[in-house]
Amino acid sequence: MSDSPAGNLDAAREQATEVFTGHRELLFSVVYNMLGSVSDTEDVLQETWLAWARHRGRPDTGGIDNPRAYLVRIAVNQALARQATISRRRETYVGPWLPEPLVTGTFPAQDGAAAARAADAADVAEAALRAESVSMAVLVVLQTLTPLERVVFVLHEVFGYAHTEIAGIIDRSPSAVRQLAHRAREHVQARRPRYQADPRLQRQVTERFVAAALGGDLTALMSLLAPDVTLWTDGGGKVRSALRPVRGREKVARLLGGYASSRLPRALDVRYRQVNGDPSAVVFSGDSPYAVMVMDLSPDNDAVTGIYLVTNPDKLSRVRLEDEAGPDAADPAADR
Repeated sequence: MSDSPAGNLDAAREQATEVFTGHRELLFSVVYNMLGSVSDTEDVLQETWLAWARHRGRPDTGGIDNPRAYLVRIAVNQALARQATISRRRETYVGPWLPEPLVTGTFPAQDGAAAARAADAADVAEAALRAESVSMAVLVVLQTLTPLERVVFVLHEVFGYAHTEIAGIIDRSPSAVRQLAHRAREHVQARRPRYQADPRLQRQVTERFVAAALGGDLTALMSLLAPDVTLWTDGGGKVRSALRPVRGREKVARLLGGYASSRLPRALDVRYRQVNGDPSAVVFSGDSPYAVMVMDLSPDNDAVTGIYLVTNPDKLSRVRLEDEAGPDAADPAADR
């Protein structure tokens, strides 16, 4: 019978799954922007699902007035608890640590107005879905914040949560949250002023940069780089890469030129995809991902001020040659 204890339990589980499924995209975005790691984000979402399912499965618990707030609170605090483990892991990480790139789709080719209109229409759904994406450059800066500053920045600046809402999520007073938000915002602005390059210009610069870098054209590279450009390479000790950020136009150009002439596989396939919301280059060797390269441009003259090069195979394991949705587009409750 539908009103039997077993039937009621099945209905409760189904409803719990449906609610979690409806909020998983938000939870993934919040946690990923806090941690910068897809694998850690998936683990946190698994823990969040288990906590949610346990709560909903207990007969002595009443209804939850705001499931969204409840789930975000669980996920945020699970992510904060995981920060200690992540920090210990990064203490022994070889070379610069960069966020795991989140490849969300292709970027339209430059085929004129008609192609642009078609691409704009095709990208509407994905652009809306990924509106909360944070660029690689900002994620790198967020790593320098304290865990509480980072969660406050992400919830307030990226997702528009009020300070009073955040206070309830992290068990702090609204005044303490406002102070955390002020410090985080000043810190981020000092290191990475707000600027969003035109996507098509960023695509063009990225294409020119890749052609110059892979072709070993130092003159062309120098013309694209800002004098104070910085190159971060993340091989994680598994792929040969610079152990420290490389700064300065000449040093960066020489390093990239030497790399192209001596270390690259014979056949590379460069695809242009959206990575953390920015038009970027995803490089494949055969069917396997070889590197993800993201550019950061100057707001003054669109010169390349930052290059983020991820070659650690562990961070590229979810990148596929054929276009696929992001990792958070899987069955939202499939991990249960």
